[in-house]
Amino acid sequence: MTRTFVSAATIIGLAAGSLAGATISSAASEPTARPVASTQDVSVLAVNNLGQTVSRAKNWQCFLTQSGYEPWEHNGLLGTDSWKAAQRLFNARGYNGGRTLVVDGIVGPYTIKALQRFLNHFGFRLDVDGIVGPKTTAAFSEFNDVPVHDSRCV
Repeated sequence: MTRTFVSAATIIGLAAGSLAGATISSAASEPTARPVASTQDVSVLAVNNLGQTVSRAKNWQCFLTQSGYEPWEHNGLLGTDSWKAAQRLFNARGYNGGRTLVVDGIVGPYTIKALQRFLNHFGFRLDVDGIVGPKTTAAFSEFNDVPVHDSRCV
């Protein structure tokens, strides 16, 4: 309806020889900008096991607990609390490459680089590139093959 009115007013104005008939109040308004994605559409990946089985992920959680970096759950689901614990461990032990990791539980390239440095400390020969490739996944799996026996891990 508004566009029809604007078009009609413009045509009348042109027919009269000027745009004087098309007033500012009848000009078309800009369409309302709509966000591409709502906040409900974007979220942090809640669990990132990096290809680990549940039992291997539990072993990683128990290793973190035994090392003094409590992930709070030993359920085999590496969520943000598990990765926050890992980020604290990587920062404290210098696997962060001189760059303090933000302890946010997000598994980004800097966290992966720290994990790769950590695994290299245990004899794995990984490129520290921040990419979770097959070598990184295999090394992480091998590291987590052996269960950690700790009374805090049930």
